[in-house]
Amino acid sequence: MNYKIDNLQYCKWSREVFQINREAGLDAVHVTLVYHEDYDEFVNITKDWNKYFSDNSDLIFLGKTFKDIEKAKIDKKTAIFFGFQNCSPIEDDIELFQKVYDHGCRFMQLTYNNQSLLATGCYEKNDGGVTNFGREAIKEMNRLGIVIDMSHSAEKSTFDAIEISEKPIAITHANPSFWHKALRNKSNQLLKTLSQSGGMLGLSLYAHHLKDSTNCKLESFCEMAAKTCEIMGVKNVGIGSDLCLNQPDSVVEWMRNGTWAKRKNYGEGSRKKPGFPKQPDWFIDARGFKNLETGLKKVGFSTEDVNDILGNNWFNFYKGIN
Repeated sequence: MNYKIDNLQYCKWSREVFQINREAGLDAVHVTLVYHEDYDEFVNITKDWNKYFSDNSDLIFLGKTFKDIEKAKIDKKTAIFFGFQNCSPIEDDIELFQKVYDHGCRFMQLTYNNQSLLATGCYEKNDGGVTNFGREAIKEMNRLGIVIDMSHSAEKSTFDAIEISEKPIAITHANPSFWHKALRNKSNQLLKTLSQSGGMLGLSLYAHHLKDSTNCKLESFCEMAAKTCEIMGVKNVGIGSDLCLNQPDSVVEWMRNGTWAKRKNYGEGSRKKPGFPKQPDWFIDARGFKNLETGLKKVGFSTEDVNDILGNNWFNFYKGIN
């Protein structure tokens, strides 16, 4: 059986978005619940999601294991997996990992763009690597079955996380830096190490991560995917679109500043890029998975390889979470 999985979205959630994801045939979506929120704020967000699940039970339900992806496929629904793009809800309390897991969290970035209590973000000038608290956090995340996500983390911290973790980690939404040198994109050596450890890379469709931004061509993206698979192996590559459908531009400022800065601070590499960029015309929303399928085949991928990249690889990764 073949699955379609988008392993990162942060949309302004609505029935319309859930319908689009179903029209795209997505069996699972990893959604961002928090960036800078504390634990209590996270719990309140889960209450919002309980209402989404209740009001849209014909389209979505909460996913916790790979078996929920299988169920979603059969029931023609989308399993929603909760994730964090920062460790803020953990505050400084190791016991909160168990609590967020019990509320459904299955992915967590150790950092967003800045230094956290666990590791260093990609916008920091000095990368001290995973901290003492971070080492304990990784052990606890391994025990529970929360995936370590290093999408916004600096390079040494990411190498550290791969080495420390007893389970494969993920970079859910980023692209290789050989193609586009955004601070968020990853080096060849890091991608090799990630794949050798059994980890996964989700290729991002967010315009700031793309060569030529909004004007990126489908062929260019698919050629990049082919070269990335040469580095990592085709079984370690998937899609993490980083779609932010219908979000107001003010959300970008909040994402980048959180509560730590009073001035607008878009981070190195983003200072002149306020607001959300437009998506490429071949990936306006998740229905662009169809264009990816066509484009990947056109650059030489087999049908099996395309199916792996568009979902089967993530499905197999989910099987190893617990």
